[in-house]
Amino acid sequence: MNKKKRSKRNIIIGIALFFVFLLAGAGFWGYRLAWASNFLPKETVYLYIGKDKSFDGLCRQLVDSANCSRIGSFKQLAGLLKYQSNMKTGRYAIRPGMSNLELLNDLRRGHQVATRLTFNNIRLKDDLAERLDEQLMLDKEDILSLLTDSACCDSLGFTVETIPLLFIPNTYEVYWNIPADKLMQRMKREYNAFWTEARLEKAKSIGLTPIEVGILASIVEEETAASDEYPIVAGLYLNRLHKGIPLQADPTVKYAVGDFTLQRILFEHLEVDSPYNTYKYAGLPPGPLRIPTIKGMDSVLNYMKHNYLYMCAKEDFSGRHNFAATLAEHNRNANRYRAELNRRKIR
Repeated sequence: MNKKKRSKRNIIIGIALFFVFLLAGAGFWGYRLAWASNFLPKETVYLYIGKDKSFDGLCRQLVDSANCSRIGSFKQLAGLLKYQSNMKTGRYAIRPGMSNLELLNDLRRGHQVATRLTFNNIRLKDDLAERLDEQLMLDKEDILSLLTDSACCDSLGFTVETIPLLFIPNTYEVYWNIPADKLMQRMKREYNAFWTEARLEKAKSIGLTPIEVGILASIVEEETAASDEYPIVAGLYLNRLHKGIPLQADPTVKYAVGDFTLQRILFEHLEVDSPYNTYKYAGLPPGPLRIPTIKGMDSVLNYMKHNYLYMCAKEDFSGRHNFAATLAEHNRNANRYRAELNRRKIR
């Protein structure tokens, strides 16, 4: 082979090698940019993107919480995919070993993971709205506006007073960015699922609607801290309702006064003019005193049959109660309790 031919061949080989290295470099660059692991948290962490979150804020969270190795490559790929102008709210999972492309695919498509929503021990609408605000993207005011909107409540089968009963205390999986109106619709489906044919039949058999069961359960739960007393207390109040006797439930007076910390109900409290004051008005109040638990509602539906009409807190301040079928027996129980209040100087 003459010198001219060898020179031409070397040029061709050189060009070929150049393109091979070029392609190899591009491939390696592309691999590190898109497919190589870039997030190495010790365990799955969650990225929250709210309405006001910026791309820079998101990147800071990736570095701080997701142990991002090469934030520059993430920003570069995000730019190529035009993600900055298409950020979607939500709660996204970042798993150990995740690549830029895997995460950006989830972010761009809105493939978020559900969060576990829980609420219990809720008295007032404000408490409920605050608890939801703590766990979801929605603002407290968003849910409060619906809870106080008569048209919204009516569309769901409730009044402004009874709407807290829509929320059955449990654990639910929902998307973190669920809007307030969608959450209300979801809770309505859960409410309907709770009120099975069996529960509806039991409510009918004791002459109560599901809403009335919830109101009575809320009184029962405020009346005693001992859950094993729930069916007894429920039976007592049902006896009163069926006989047309005012409930005379102290928790309703505390609700009417606006002070659940009252330890002693005085005559002045009993005179408060409120539809929630069951000393002044017969029957159930217009709404619940709290969001009752499933156990509380089932205790009403499965109440204990007895002849008790009266109850009084035990003088040992255990949180339990003495029950009585006659006024004379009740007065003896009440006298012992009042004597202990006086001894302890509780006014």
